[in-house]
Amino acid sequence: MTPRHLLLASAAALALAGSVQAENVLKWGASRDIGSLDPYSYGDSFTINVLNHVYEGLVRYNQDLKIEPALATGWEILDDQVTWRFTLRPDVTFHNGNAFTAEDVVASLERVSDDASPLKGNLPAYVSSQVVDDLTVDITLNGTYPLLLNDLTNIHIFDKDWLVENGAEKPTDIGAGVEGYATYNANGTGPFSVESRQPDAKTVFVVNPAWWDEPRHNLDRIELTPVTSAATRVAALLSGEINFTEAAPVQDLPRLAAAPGVEVLEGVDLRTVMIGFPFRETLVSGEANPFTDLKVREALYKAIDLDLIHQKVMRGKSRVAGATVAPPIPGYSEDLDTLPGFDPDAARALLTEAGVPEGLEFEFNCLSDGLVNEEQFCQAIAAMWTRLGLAPKLDVGPRAVQTPKRTNGNTDVYTLGWATLPMLDAYSPLLQIFHSKEGNSGVFNWGGWSYPELDALVQAAGKELDVDTRLDLENQALKIVKDEIIMIPLHQQPMAWAVTDEVAEMPLFPDNKPRLWYARTGSGS
Repeated sequence: MTPRHLLLASAAALALAGSVQAENVLKWGASRDIGSLDPYSYGDSFTINVLNHVYEGLVRYNQDLKIEPALATGWEILDDQVTWRFTLRPDVTFHNGNAFTAEDVVASLERVSDDASPLKGNLPAYVSSQVVDDLTVDITLNGTYPLLLNDLTNIHIFDKDWLVENGAEKPTDIGAGVEGYATYNANGTGPFSVESRQPDAKTVFVVNPAWWDEPRHNLDRIELTPVTSAATRVAALLSGEINFTEAAPVQDLPRLAAAPGVEVLEGVDLRTVMIGFPFRETLVSGEANPFTDLKVREALYKAIDLDLIHQKVMRGKSRVAGATVAPPIPGYSEDLDTLPGFDPDAARALLTEAGVPEGLEFEFNCLSDGLVNEEQFCQAIAAMWTRLGLAPKLDVGPRAVQTPKRTNGNTDVYTLGWATLPMLDAYSPLLQIFHSKEGNSGVFNWGGWSYPELDALVQAAGKELDVDTRLDLENQALKIVKDEIIMIPLHQQPMAWAVTDEVAEMPLFPDNKPRLWYARTGSGS
């Protein structure tokens, strides 16, 4: 071990050993840390999910992933068909004791839809909001739009007075390095409040005794400790230093399942893992970009042995994907879930036909703390491309380092995982990834592609209230995505959680989001 690795390992061990023993403590050994205490700081579903224990939306997904009231008790669409009126829950207070009102909703919606907000794409149809009275707010959209409630499940509500008092009215942005008061402080209405935070070490949440809802959990305290090393995470679970992880390593599942006092919870995530291409004129090196040629993208696709990755890297726990959305997601079509077939010879012929020079170098950007076994499958894919005579330069690093490269166009080929959260609809990736980058569309279109026909289909789907018609439009758009190989789908990644026998209840959710207000430890009532 290098001195740096020894220091990091010691820090992780101290963080785990320093757990305060409250009566009912969930000791969460997470695969990584949250990026910020500001849920609007980046479109990262892990950070947003963790902060959903502190902040809440007007609506939420229940245990069956059906939308139900949260800070709003009801809603209706007014006669103009573009204004939604929400009735708010009375007698709700923020963690600082301030009362929740319509002013807080308006301030929060303005903040998340700000031009500088990295989450503005999560409210694609939003135009404005207006206070009707203390417990009524109107939200005006840019037209008819069927998915507002889905969107609002992930739009957390801030205390307006708290934002103003602390100069936090504007959003922060992890990717752009923009911080603020809300980066390190929190004040929501949720079932837990933040007691303390040490970035990259530990974040402690304590129960909110004034929560408006009737608790299903019995937790007094949640200790979130990032344990990025899979081996350390497994050792911590087996020793009892942690009693829950949302990232049990797939290679260690047999060992964990056989261990006394440990239970493994398995499923297949809704998240589709993909590889994206640059569509700009030149590569990062300044050389002409060959990936704008469909034949080149097809060649790289045919060169990937998806079954080998499934069996060897993902230990048979993933689902090989031919489509960019998972089967449970509205908009999925079995007709588009087909594979090109592993064919290196055909791939080489396509590269020759496209005039790609031998030894072409390009950046291949992957995360060390991102998707399940990401570093391993990136290494495997880079090796497969190398056998074609290409020279991918594998660039693996932590999210904090890699995200700015991606958002600023300072890389070439890259990985991306998309679970359609919070929308749980194919419109989510169609709007945020595959649409041209303009306004609040194409926020994650890091490659810079633009297909006007696709954009028109996405825009039409976003206004269509008839479900069948909307899904047909989405399907047509997804066909363009597939035919043009805008991105290469690899698999839906495996989902494996693990708990010790200290944890009595831990519902497994198919969107891979722990909702700990449903969890119970084995002690206490």
